[in-house]
Amino acid sequence: MEYIISVQDKEILREVAKKQLELANKESNKERIKLWYKHNALQGDRPMIHLEMWTFAQEILPQRLKCTGAFARQVETMLYCNFLNQELFDDDRVTPDYFPLNYDTNFVLFSIKINKQNATDAAGNQSVGHHFESIVEDLEDDYDKLKETTYGVDLETTELKRKAIEEAIGDILPVKLQMDCLYSVPTQMLVHFMSMENMMFAMYDYPELFKEMMGRIADDTLAYYRMLEEKRLIMPTTSFESVGQGTWSFTNELPGWDEWEKRPFTTKDVWGFMDSQETVGISPAMYEEFIFPCYKKISEQYGLLSYGCCEPVDPIWDNCISKLTNLRKVSISPWCKEEVMGEKLKGSKVIYHRKPSPNFLGVDPVLDEAAFREHIRKSLYAARGCKMEITQRDVYTIHNNIDKARRYVEIIRQEIENNWKC
Repeated sequence: MEYIISVQDKEILREVAKKQLELANKESNKERIKLWYKHNALQGDRPMIHLEMWTFAQEILPQRLKCTGAFARQVETMLYCNFLNQELFDDDRVTPDYFPLNYDTNFVLFSIKINKQNATDAAGNQSVGHHFESIVEDLEDDYDKLKETTYGVDLETTELKRKAIEEAIGDILPVKLQMDCLYSVPTQMLVHFMSMENMMFAMYDYPELFKEMMGRIADDTLAYYRMLEEKRLIMPTTSFESVGQGTWSFTNELPGWDEWEKRPFTTKDVWGFMDSQETVGISPAMYEEFIFPCYKKISEQYGLLSYGCCEPVDPIWDNCISKLTNLRKVSISPWCKEEVMGEKLKGSKVIYHRKPSPNFLGVDPVLDEAAFREHIRKSLYAARGCKMEITQRDVYTIHNNIDKARRYVEIIRQEIENNWKC
């Protein structure tokens, strides 16, 4: 791709950038930024709310995008994603007063090229599912396919992007090179090249070889982190940087840009994220034996940690996840025992990061307000005594009804107002 922005596209981007800056400077946005800092410091008075948009962005963005150049459309999309939550849904996602740009880094586990096949809807447009081609079928027979892991950073393309964006909108929104949290999901990478079924058989058929492979994943991940440290690509995660799972970094507990100017950062200076959705089919004892040693070794590298996605954490909490001393947020998914985790986290330094069921917003064209209120109320009661955050994820359609999504957020706010007790 050529990182070129035409004169016509530049004018379009400038208008969108002005809109982002306008929203960033609103007093309500600035107040919510303060609330995020308090929340992540375990001093917040109420749960923070985020409706994650990217899964249904196909219903929001296409009619807004006006640029014609491929790179310009990418930039335009990123601009809109910076502020549309604030404009459309009025949740607690906040808008930065700059344009964030990440370095082009890469990490290819065991140098295996992942082959993904997509399925589309009846019209041949929207992706409705995907399948990963299994490269490793039998771990022992195919172990020689696990080559040396490769990783690196493309500084040249990163700089080309930065210059092009800065030339277009830099006088409106500064372009800021940044790093989101360090993101590591080993079992997801395994499933991408050996399938979930083969992964589970491998634990049973070749336990020692499987453990060796997991050890290699941990060591390769740490080697990648050392490369980032050496190149000074470990950068502060203390404000708008993503921590995965629909949450952000805002914290004063980790060093910021002033400190970064003085010394190279290590992974201990930043947020990290991990999950293991793919191991829901194994017992807690097997998770502890085969998976957790790798996860613990990687997670210990971080300053603060957020853990979990859709997997229920209650079965592995006592013997594994609770032992991660830098843990600050843990996912309470629709498959998690809410009340159990509420008791576990009450009065702790770990935020109860609730992910409500997406069915209320995403399945029915008409929102069942009474049922949804009951669902949210149940979570609020379960989390009493905890610090709580609510992120709505995995909604793949809002039936082109922005008002329904906005009402959805409004109902959560009302239930918090009426039923929340710290």
